[in-house]
Order: sequence, then C-alpha cells, then structure tokens
Amino acid sequence: MAFVYYASFIPGLQDLVGTIVKERLEDARIKKLLDGAMVFETHCTYDRLSFFCFNNIFLVISIIENPGADHPLEAHMKRASAEREPDPRISGNNQRIRSFRVIGSYENKLVPLNEKIKRETERFIARQSRLSVNRTKPDTEFWFLYRREGFSIFMKRLTKHPSFEKALHPGELPPQLAYLMCRLAEPGKNDILLDPFCGYGSIPSQSLKHFPLKQFWAFDLDPAAVKITHTKIRGTLRERCRIQRADIYDIFSWLPAGGVDKIITDPPWGLYQASRIPLEQFYEKILEIFEKLLKPAGTLVLLTAQGEALAAGLTKFRTLEPRKAIPILLSGKKAGIFVIKKTEPEDPSIR
Repeated sequence: MAFVYYASFIPGLQDLVGTIVKERLEDARIKKLLDGAMVFETHCTYDRLSFFCFNNIFLVISIIENPGADHPLEAHMKRASAEREPDPRISGNNQRIRSFRVIGSYENKLVPLNEKIKRETERFIARQSRLSVNRTKPDTEFWFLYRREGFSIFMKRLTKHPSFEKALHPGELPPQLAYLMCRLAEPGKNDILLDPFCGYGSIPSQSLKHFPLKQFWAFDLDPAAVKITHTKIRGTLRERCRIQRADIYDIFSWLPAGGVDKIITDPPWGLYQASRIPLEQFYEKILEIFEKLLKPAGTLVLLTAQGEALAAGLTKFRTLEPRKAIPILLSGKKAGIFVIKKTEPEDPSIR
C-alpha cells in the first residue's frame, strides 16, 4: 500500500530536502516540492521513515486542487464529511490515540473555522476513527490546510513533538536545521569537525548522531550553553567529541593551523559580546581564523543573517571561495546558509 505524506521543514531548503528523500527512499515520488514543505508518495510506513530534516509529518487523506471557493478550508471540510466509505487513514490509530481535534491553517497561519462546519467534521471523524473530540489537549490532530499555491489538504498529524521554536532555548539552533547544515558539509569518516560557536550543541549533536566523522570540537564562551551541550552529547558520542568553554580568539590553544576538515557554525548575528567590535570587522577576523584552521579543500558551512558583512569579509581572502548561498527563513527572520570552500592560492606568496 502506498502512503502520501505532507512534511514541513525550514523554508528555503526544499532542493536539499528533496535530494535527501530521493536518496533514502528508492520508490519515493515527490508530488509537490514547496517552499517549506513537500508532498511525497512511498510504500514506506511512518515508523520506518527516519528522517531528521522534517519539522512535522502528516498522513495525507485527500487533496483538492484549485478549490475555487471563498472559504476553501470549509469547502474541503464539507466535501470530506460527505464521504460515507470507511477510510483506514482516518481509522488507523494505535491504542494510545484516543482523542483528536480539528485544525485549520490558511497560508501557513492557524485560523478559526466555521463552528457549525467544524462540529460536523468532528462528528464525521469521530464516527470513522472511534476517537473522542478534545479541543485542548488531544492525542492527535486532523488538519485542513490551504496553501497559496492553490490547493487544500486534509491530513492527520503523525508527529507528536510541539513546535520546535517553543521547545528550544533562546537562540538555540533547531536540530532539523543543524542536521541539514551538517549534510551540506558532507562529513567523512576521517574528518575533524569544528563548531566554535556551538551554543546549546545542536550542530555537534546532530553531526555525531547522524554522520561519520573522526572527531568533533565544540567551543563556546557561554558556560550555561556549554553545560547543556555536555548533557546532550553522552555515551559513545562523547568518545568522538571535545567540548570546551573557550573564545574564538583562543582557539589555536586547542587546535593547530590546518587541523580541521569541516567547520559548521552559527556565529553571532550582532555585535560580538566579548569585544563589541563592528560586525564587518568581526566577520573578517573569524574568517581569518577559519582560513588558518581549515585544511586545503576544507569546507565552511556558516549560518547568518548578515550576508553583506560576510561577503565583505570574504573579499579579503582569495583562498575562501563561496560555493552556495541558500536563503532561508528561520523563526520568521531572513537568513542564509553559506557553503565556502578553501582552495589553494594561485601563488604561494598569496595566502
């Protein structure tokens, strides 16, 4: 039996996510590849998907192209509720699922639904699923979602975790984004990786869990963040990770020049707190450090909302060559992931 899934992810990374899905699922057929979401079909059941790039995954029950109504969500709800044939996608719930609620989303914003139509839909789902309605704290959710591309989807939420923004510490990188940044760096089994601004440990944690590498060095100046990083990286993962409270400018006390294969990091987006230097000067200084740390053909993957400051800094270093600039949307803010390669200088006298 084929299943159709709707999966959401960090907006802007659809090409990379599409590539990952095709690599991991040989039979996957991507039906819609959107900014921040995708619809794909596969015979793989949800418990075997094992993707780390998605925020949430839904099982699609029905899709209506071009609803052509002033209220497409309500129109879809009426059509869905008129079905009389049993649908295993609605009724197929494990024993721990006992209650549900109906959610409406219009162009990525939660919206109130017509109360009469909502109650009719709830009765329909309750009959099919034998679940009870719980609008405050349900075990699962049935969504009616309309996207600006001109279609609506009726679907059942499969993931249980809350919005990642609510579950994170202030300034903490979402693990899904950290995973995708690690993927862009393409770590190898003999590689030494570094995050000099590791914060709460999202990048080293995701890298160690899901990618082959020899060793990961994680640094940060904030003692509270370093402590949390220690709690995230435990057991056998700690054998390949060194976590240290240290400043970026003291990094050569721990690592030699030319000693790192990949740097994956999310540096401060504003003034650097330790010295309060101007942003452009800060980026120039850290790029100088990165250039010295990286081995020939090493890779830097950097997340920032300060693309202009980064670009200005890169003009000072002929061996740091930008390869990709991927605009993304993070917590409603525009940012970018930049993939930079270290190349050999044309002349030995040129650094």
